[in-house]
Formats: sequence, structure tokens, C-alpha cells
Amino acid sequence: MKTCYSYLANLIILVLFSSQASFAQDKRAEGFTPTFNPTYRIPVFEQDQRVEKIKEIRPELEALMAKYAKENHIPGIAYGIVVDEELILASSTGVLNLEKNTPVATTSGFRIASMTKSFTAMAIMKLRDEGKLSLNDPVEKYIPEMAKLQYLTDDAPVIDIENLLTMTAGFPEDNPWGDRQLDEDEQMLLDMINDGISFANVPSFQYEYSNTGYALLGHIISKVSGQSYQDYIKENILQPLGMTHTFWEIDDVPEKELAIGYRWEDEQWKLEPMLHDGVFGAMGGLVTSIEDFSKYVSLHLSAWPPRSGKENGPIRRSSLREMQTPQYSRLIKTGDCAIMSGYGFGLGISQNCKGTKWVSHGGALPGFGSNYRFFPEFGIGIMAFCNLTYTTPWPLSEIEELLYEKGIMKPRQIPVSDILEKRKNQLIILIQTSNKDLEASILAENFFLDQSKESRYAEYKTILSQAGEISNITSLKPSNQLRGSFTLKGENGDVDIFFTLTPEHDTKVQQLDLNFKPKK
Repeated sequence: MKTCYSYLANLIILVLFSSQASFAQDKRAEGFTPTFNPTYRIPVFEQDQRVEKIKEIRPELEALMAKYAKENHIPGIAYGIVVDEELILASSTGVLNLEKNTPVATTSGFRIASMTKSFTAMAIMKLRDEGKLSLNDPVEKYIPEMAKLQYLTDDAPVIDIENLLTMTAGFPEDNPWGDRQLDEDEQMLLDMINDGISFANVPSFQYEYSNTGYALLGHIISKVSGQSYQDYIKENILQPLGMTHTFWEIDDVPEKELAIGYRWEDEQWKLEPMLHDGVFGAMGGLVTSIEDFSKYVSLHLSAWPPRSGKENGPIRRSSLREMQTPQYSRLIKTGDCAIMSGYGFGLGISQNCKGTKWVSHGGALPGFGSNYRFFPEFGIGIMAFCNLTYTTPWPLSEIEELLYEKGIMKPRQIPVSDILEKRKNQLIILIQTSNKDLEASILAENFFLDQSKESRYAEYKTILSQAGEISNITSLKPSNQLRGSFTLKGENGDVDIFFTLTPEHDTKVQQLDLNFKPKK
């Protein structure tokens, strides 16, 4: 579940990506209705051919997966690719039951282990959005036995719900042990807390993967909702999403659909014990199919881009994006591209040195291995399940290489806002004419304080003379609603222009940079 660019590049990634911001519950004054800008245009995919191109790679992907399964002694794998809110490609290889030689299908039910954790986190967010709990609530408010814990230091903060969500409660990594607790009952969990939990770290100090923390979240969901954790997830997440072939208890899965778990040992497959559901189900108990799980991936992709319009999911789009925001990020050196990685709420989030972001989570239990990864900027989600103990279910790097190679991984393009386009056209006139009326109407109060008027206009005149006659002006490339760049194409070279606008209602130019690039 689980060399670099320059120091400066890594530092930039760290600064941009490692925000530890904790989102506050959306509390609006009674009777207050927020307004929005009706002219805002959301980012869109230009010349979108993602669906067609994914369908074209099906033979190559199937060959990759079959080869991977054979080389890694995996009995069976099911996998799929989602584009926006639709399962575009779904396939499988191998068998889900060796004894009966039952082939794997995209409707086959695999235990997805820790991929369950984001469902638990989503339930907490739903209860938070409804005002039934706060992420800052101490856990002992809902589990009184937690008040008896012996912390490592006297300056340790009390564990709150957000600590459990972000794996920062201070509990030790507990994968080997936690996996075998899946079918324990509620009393076992409460007795363990009452006896005392051993700490690896002080709470809120650093991230460490904890199944126990998510078992506690499941118990909190039950206490707050007044129903079992499993029933709450089923009624409030699974059923609204139409996930009718997703189960908690293996005995509820139709026999012909249930994947049986194996391990490879002594050059042969051996049966793993199929664990029943229990209190640790909140950390890894779900059994689902590729077709069902694709609906969940689609939900997470639907949170992007931020936009106005009806909310259709179990929780708000803003809450989904909150789940996908990393906490306690850390720099990882991998090959020639550094990665910043952090844990959000039941989800791992990473961003590489090229700025590409992905959200993911793996799952592993005796007999099973699973993973999914989705790319919010690209509107693409990929997932795979297999029935071999603690096994990565796919050749991920090869799959991603194929997606990039075929031009599938293209980000949305930001439309140019009306005000940005207007200021661009005004700036083109201003830098050539020094028009005093334009100065007064479009330049911010800091503009000539940061550099004198005489110095600025002299600089613009020099650069424009170097460029020579301007033959073309490129389209504006926006970074966001209030920042962008464009180029004046001159007979001797290009003038690259970058500008940003102020936060005022009548937004004005606060920064303007011109850079001449002579022809080679």
C-alpha cells in the first residue's frame, strides 16, 4: 500500500503542494445565500478524444494484463478504465475459483481491502456536512475509553477525528496485524482501547499508516448515526451510487461471482482463509466488482473542475475535493522525477515534478490485492483487483506509459475570462502609447510605486524597438481567472508578456513583465 530535478524544482513542488490546510465545516449565517459569478467558464477538454483512444488500446492493455498475471502467478484479475463518469473499458483475465475453474468477469466480487477506507472517510464527511460531528472533535467524545490512553508526552494534543482520517493519531503501522482482525467484534475493539493502545508517535506529529484508526472511525460512524457502520455505508453511499453488487459479508456474494483468495507458495497455489465481516471492516472489508467500483471512481472524478450546478453525489463536490487534499506531505525521490506524496481522507495524493497529480489507494489482504488511481486534471480513472495475497494487481508503469503514449492523458484547458482578455487588449495599447487615461483605469496603485513610470516606459520602449515591427499577437494563455501571458511576434524576435490582476472588484494590473527573445 504503499535522480531528481534540481533542488530548486523540488523546493517549488514542496512549497506548492505541501499545504497543511484543514478545511473548515461550511457554516453560513442563517438566511444567507451565497452568490456566484455567472460569467465564469469552467476548464474543458479541447478536441476530446479520450474515449475513442482508450477503446483503441484495449488489445494492448489485455495483452499487458494477461502477461503480468502469468508472470506473477495471479489466478485472476479484473480491471477497468473510467472516463469522467463512465466505465469505458472493462475486462478480465484468469479465474476467480481454481477448483471450479470459474473465469473472472467484470461483475466478479473481489475483496478490495484498504480501498474501503475512503468509503469510511466519505461517511465521516457526510456526517460533518450535516452538522452531526466536527473533524476537530476529540475521539473520546464518541469513544469514552479513549480518554484513558497514555500519551507519549505531556504536550501531546488529544487525538481528534481528523487525526484518524489522516493517519496522524500516533498509532503504529499495523498492516500485518490489522489485516487479521477483520472479523473481530465491537467488544474486542473497545477492550483493546480500554487496555491501552501503544503509540509510535505523538499525535499530529507525523503520518503512519493505521488500520486501527479507521476501525475507530467506523465505530464513530455507528455511534453518531445510530445504525451499524455497514448499514450506514450501504444506505448513504452504495445505494445512492447504484452499487448493488457491493457487499460486506462474503456469504452474501453470489457463489458464482465471489473471487476466492490464494497465495503462491512452494510453486503452487494455496487457499487463503476467507475472513468474515466485523468491526475492522471499516478499514478493509468491502467486496465489490469492477463495474460497481467504477461508479465510485466516477463520483470522485465528478468533483472536478469546481463549478456551479446541482449536487448529485452522497456528499458535496467540495467535500470530495477536501478528501483529495494531502496532509503531512513528504518528498519522495524516485528516478529522475521527485514526487510529493501525502495522505488525505482515506486517499493517497501525489504530484510529480512535472505537476501531474493523482489520487490513489491500494488494498491488500490475505488472498487479495487491489489498486485504483485517478487523475482529476485528466478525468481518467484506472482500477484493478486480483486474488493473490498482498499482490499489486497490475503493471502500473506500463499502463500509464501506454496512456501517455497514445495521447490520452491531456488536461483540461482554462478558458480566458472576460476581464483577463479585456486587460490584455488594454495593455497592448498602453505599452505602445503610454496612454494616461488607460493608466488611470487599468493600473493598480502599486504599479508605479514598485518601479517608476519613467523607468517602466523606457524599458517597454527598448524592448519593443528590439522586437521590430509586430506581425502577430498570440492568444492569451491563462493560468487562472486573473493571471495570464501572451506574446507579441516581432520581425526580430518575440516579446513574452505576463501580467496579474488585483483582488479588487474592479480588478487592475498589479504586475506586468515583458521579456524579449531574439530570433535564433
